[in-house]
Amino acid sequence: MSVAMPPMQEERPQAPRAAVRPTPFATPILDVRRYNFWYGITQALFDLSLTVPRQAVTALIGPSGCGKSTFLRSINRLNELIPHTRHTGDILLEGVSVFSRGTDPVALRQVVGMVFQQPNPFPKSIFDNVAYGPRINALCAERDMPERVERALRRAALWDEVKDRLQAPGTSLSGGQQQRLCIARALANEPEVLLMDEPCSALDPAATQRIEELMVELKQAFSIVIVTHNMQQASRVSDYTGFFYLGRIIEFGDTKQLFTRPSDERTEAYITGRFG
Repeated sequence: MSVAMPPMQEERPQAPRAAVRPTPFATPILDVRRYNFWYGITQALFDLSLTVPRQAVTALIGPSGCGKSTFLRSINRLNELIPHTRHTGDILLEGVSVFSRGTDPVALRQVVGMVFQQPNPFPKSIFDNVAYGPRINALCAERDMPERVERALRRAALWDEVKDRLQAPGTSLSGGQQQRLCIARALANEPEVLLMDEPCSALDPAATQRIEELMVELKQAFSIVIVTHNMQQASRVSDYTGFFYLGRIIEFGDTKQLFTRPSDERTEAYITGRFG
């Protein structure tokens, strides 16, 4: 897997005027502790500390190249597929470090699912796309696979549209349907966390609305972290929002408060369109 290195500006922002680590949630799903990340000698993330709540949508906003996607891929260790990367600090999932020696990255990616910017269905049938993860992870017997596939497709709000053509290629679906198929594929592993990296950027407004409605429904059972450049989308679907700038988390908190009463002037400048 090849991932482009995010461009980093030479300027570094001044320290935030107030602490950006939010008050710990009663039962956070993720706890990020002084996390730093490098591509070779280029540092992309600086001293990130935040807690992410369970069964909520958490949006990450900020200018291009500020480290949002790098952080997202750090959570399930996808960045390890890129040569010459390293990190310090820690990311805890349910109180356990994702970097601990006893953590299998493949098993971690089953628990922490990922949906990418561009829909990427496998060159397989709709059924086999959804069944792929449970099969390779031996999550259920083959006789139980139809039930598992149906459950995932229903959760992704796709079942009624494809139930009569499950053997059709996944690539035969529309763009919005393909993205929901990729969501169903992730959900079939029954993850605890679902990471979504700009999942609507390649979709038309109608498909975007359907994905946004789906996120609101899915947070009843899953913890969702979404990277988006669409601030209207962040304000519509998220419960909490973090503002990234030049590799740092400048502000994190309740979405409504961050968008209406930001505590840092850089956050206010970004959400009002003065830069970015």
